[in-house]
Amino acid sequence: MDDGYRNNSHIYQGARDIAREVKRQTSNRAMDDYRYQDNTYGGYSPNDDYYSGDHANQDEDAQSDATEGHDEDDEIYEGEYQGIPHPDDLRQHKASSIRDEFKDPADIIAERIEDEEQLAYQYENIIQECGHGRFQWTLFVVLGLALMADGVEVFVVGFVLPSAEKDMCLSRSNKGMLGLIVYLGMMLGAFVWGGLADKVGRKKCLIISLTINAAFSFVSSFVQGYGLFLFCRLISGFGIGGSLPIVFAYFSEFLAREKRGEHLSWLCMFWMIGAVYAAAMAWSIIPHYGWGFSMGTHYHFHSWRVFVVICVLPCIASIIALKFMPESPRFLLETGKHDEAWMILKNIHDTNMRAKGEPEKVFTVSHIKTPKQPDEFIEIQSSTGTWFQRWFVRIMTVIKQIWENMLHCFSGQFRKNTIFLAVVWFTMSLSYYGLTVWFPDTIRYLQDEDYASKVKRFTDENVKNFNFNFTLENQIHEDGEYYNDRFYKMKLKYVTFKDSLFDECYFEDVTSTGSIFENCTIQNTVFYNTDLYQHKFIDCNFINVTFSQPKEGCHIDFEEDNDFLIYLVSFLGSLSVLPGNIISALLMDKIGRIRMIAGSMLISAVCCFFLFFGNSESAMIGWQCLFCGTSIAAWNALDVVTVELYPTNKRATAFGILNGLCKLAAIFGNSIFASFVGITKVIPILLASTALVGGGLISLRLPETRELVLM
Repeated sequence: MDDGYRNNSHIYQGARDIAREVKRQTSNRAMDDYRYQDNTYGGYSPNDDYYSGDHANQDEDAQSDATEGHDEDDEIYEGEYQGIPHPDDLRQHKASSIRDEFKDPADIIAERIEDEEQLAYQYENIIQECGHGRFQWTLFVVLGLALMADGVEVFVVGFVLPSAEKDMCLSRSNKGMLGLIVYLGMMLGAFVWGGLADKVGRKKCLIISLTINAAFSFVSSFVQGYGLFLFCRLISGFGIGGSLPIVFAYFSEFLAREKRGEHLSWLCMFWMIGAVYAAAMAWSIIPHYGWGFSMGTHYHFHSWRVFVVICVLPCIASIIALKFMPESPRFLLETGKHDEAWMILKNIHDTNMRAKGEPEKVFTVSHIKTPKQPDEFIEIQSSTGTWFQRWFVRIMTVIKQIWENMLHCFSGQFRKNTIFLAVVWFTMSLSYYGLTVWFPDTIRYLQDEDYASKVKRFTDENVKNFNFNFTLENQIHEDGEYYNDRFYKMKLKYVTFKDSLFDECYFEDVTSTGSIFENCTIQNTVFYNTDLYQHKFIDCNFINVTFSQPKEGCHIDFEEDNDFLIYLVSFLGSLSVLPGNIISALLMDKIGRIRMIAGSMLISAVCCFFLFFGNSESAMIGWQCLFCGTSIAAWNALDVVTVELYPTNKRATAFGILNGLCKLAAIFGNSIFASFVGITKVIPILLASTALVGGGLISLRLPETRELVLM
């Protein structure tokens, strides 16, 4: 609009006259005049003045000019075409609030429920008017990075464990705790962040949770002690625990009904991308010992720590990108922030229309229904108490609201659906996470059996004045005698000396892996700068033996000892879900969420029985890929139906509760299934199959949600 137009008083006055006339006519419009671009959703007709109507369409240029041309001194309120309440409306709202104080609480709740139903249908129409375009795809990538960070977090510890256990001298129990601590943190984080997201906001909680994850993951790469590393991984898991509940609740509130199932399923692919990214980075970084540095003899930054730093990058990228994304307008409307929600929706509309080459298309919404807000918060004036007391009251109020919201998910109309969903989430997670641990452990056990079958045995050796300066591997030496021998700068890999005699021998700069001395006699011998500690001598007899300057810490042989099988199995298993992701996204809205869950879980149960025929490494890898590929459809449909079954003020809370139960089942699954490795395959297979069949059948009791609008 040029300056000449702005200064033209006649046009200015005409615009104000048009604005007055439109406002008068729209305020008198009856309920049956409501139209949404000649298409009302499901026959629903709200009784408020939500859209600007036919006159708005006819005079949209004049209205836009009139609104744009106003300044602070104009008599027509500038915000009336932006859905911003006029000061007179605010006074009327205040009077209405006073009248509400004398109403019965049940009547107020009934009015709020009615308002929420009206808002749900109107919001669906608004999202359809905004269209699906550039804005949704941008948000899709941003939230996908957050979901990718969740996938990375699940696999990080498993990849670094073979190296970290040597770097930190971890015992078997410490290794087990390190493997489970991330799931414990994610379980707690899901409960907390899911509840907070329904009270504080999706965007704010997601940024805070991702920041906690990034900060503590980064710090964990530098700490040297096991206890501090364990604590950092616990808190990083607590942070990333909010990713899954918030991301799906957040993204679903920008999608129209016909797009929701498909695009939420596409979003699930980022979890797979995160797992593939972690496996690829581990494979390419951890084996390179030189990608690190040391400071003295006590601080070592090995390549597995570089890998931990690299895994933080998706989380950091998501945090930065989220700064440019808006809060969910559906959440804002639920909390009574009409003006902010309107501006966000208008920006979505304009962004998508410009991308489609239709920048002239006008956002026709002038007012959006907002539910009546209950008096929940206790506000303390700045002059009352100390700052600590004020913050304490506010925090306790929020905690109380979150707790009540969680309890509501298990009461009334939500009880049955929550219980059914909890069973499905738990059984699916128990079998999936249990088997994903059981597969590589079983493959490793098969490898160990094959390795042990190739062991070389030497008996009755008599070696004198010999210089051992090479590697001994996978050998058993029995009843040998070693006189005046020198073991210098050598490696012992899975070597056992039994019932042997060492007399006047000298061990210098010797490193060992899985090697022991059993029932040996060692006399007049010196051990200098070796890692042959006392626990590696079982029932041995020492006579005049000297241990001098033993090696400190544990030592990693990156060239040989790293378990590449972990990377390969995880990489292939993660990549195998790609076909299942594509199929579930394309069929989600065609066959429905419930059939997708039940069908996928039952097919996965059938795949479990084929594991009885997996007696080789290649067979086990193949069955793992098949299982992961068939089960991913159930995960995707479960995410979608969980989002759609709960209203806005409980959506993230319910998702957090169910995802927390999922992580609890993962802890049980990892512990139970791993305990049967090398003992029997029957119990893990039957347990996984039974859980999948039971969960699949129970899922059929859930209501289908593909035709529902988000409440």
